[in-house]
Amino acid sequence: MNVTKIIKYVVLTVLLFLTALQPENVVAEENGEGKLVYVIPIEKEVERGLQAFLQRTTTEATEANADHIIFEINTPGGRVDAAMDIGGLLQGLDIETTSFVTIKALSAGSYIALNTDNIYMKPSATMGASGVITSDGNAANEKAQSAWFAAMSSAAESKGRNPLYAEAMADKEINLPEYDASTGKYLTLGPTDAVEVGYAEAVVNHRTELLNDLGLSNATIIETEVTLAEELARFLTNSAVVPILLSLASIGLIVELYSPGFGIPGSIGAASLILFFYGHVVAGFAGYEAIILLLLGMVLIIVEVFMPGGILGLLGIGAIVGSLFMSSNDVGHMSMSIAIAIIVAIITAVLLYKTIGLEKGFLKYIILNDATSTEKGYVSSVSRLDLIGMEGSTVTPLRPAGTAVFGSERLDVVTEGGYIASQKNVKIIKTEGSRIVVREI
Repeated sequence: MNVTKIIKYVVLTVLLFLTALQPENVVAEENGEGKLVYVIPIEKEVERGLQAFLQRTTTEATEANADHIIFEINTPGGRVDAAMDIGGLLQGLDIETTSFVTIKALSAGSYIALNTDNIYMKPSATMGASGVITSDGNAANEKAQSAWFAAMSSAAESKGRNPLYAEAMADKEINLPEYDASTGKYLTLGPTDAVEVGYAEAVVNHRTELLNDLGLSNATIIETEVTLAEELARFLTNSAVVPILLSLASIGLIVELYSPGFGIPGSIGAASLILFFYGHVVAGFAGYEAIILLLLGMVLIIVEVFMPGGILGLLGIGAIVGSLFMSSNDVGHMSMSIAIAIIVAIITAVLLYKTIGLEKGFLKYIILNDATSTEKGYVSSVSRLDLIGMEGSTVTPLRPAGTAVFGSERLDVVTEGGYIASQKNVKIIKTEGSRIVVREI
């Protein structure tokens, strides 16, 4: 009997012990203790530099076996192609992702948010207005609109959201007046409306509240930041900055050709070209093969200066242009940027030629601008002015050219256009260099 009681007491004690431990374990699990969370900012314009930054940081999170990634979003949008690539990157992650819209996730920013598992918004945040607009402020063509419309819809569906509202964000012809999106207006959702339609899980005031809602308040937080090199690369690879850099490079080269020595214009041109390739290398768009091709092109052009022929120069220019295309994954934009730089270079060259000419700068060594003239002592032949008025006789018939003898000198002569037989008396009436004109007496 005593043994039975002892067993009962032991079992009861163990059960009480396990019961006491269970809530603590549950709380620990709910608070995310022992979990790793990466916080990645998505700010400013959506472009290729941001894509490279997200590629680096999400790779770091994956390699660190992170349990969750939070994207803190505040962007007005940007390039559609970059946004689509970022969307593909997010869809390929095995880690749970959350978008925290702090101020706005508009246009391409809303597309990025829709590709994450959860969306949270601050009370004053907005999301939507995702129509495709070209650089001149007009709506994109029908093909681009259709592709973007489908991308927005599929991004919403992939995370279990009603695609209607994503479609209304991209197509202003969809009428949703209850959400202030009547026909002719792109849908923009505030936090309350976003929660109502299932596009946001909740409205939170700050990151701490967000972590509590996700059950990650005790998780280890790793905050990622854009490095100085990445920040510079994002600026240098901006679609508006690229043509400016190439134009400065072309202007510097042209001005340097008209300037004595190597000075400020050449330095600015070289620096612009270096910055272009630096930004694209850091952003991950250009490899060492593009740099090698650029250097090869420059060497070929230098060799062309000392060994004129044209072929090496054309090959050098082709190599440089090829290196520019190799540094960009947007052939259309790069073509436009190069065209702008060429036009700027031509205009600069014409203006400098009219104001400075070819007498100064490096061009005077490679362009022949001297001419032979009588004033400088150059003559093609001696003008025999002393022969004018002399008389002689023809040796051969003049038809109208032939030979005549004047005193003891035998000369090649021509008539004024008529025929003169041999053994006729003639008189020299004009000399023009080696041309001696005679007339029959």
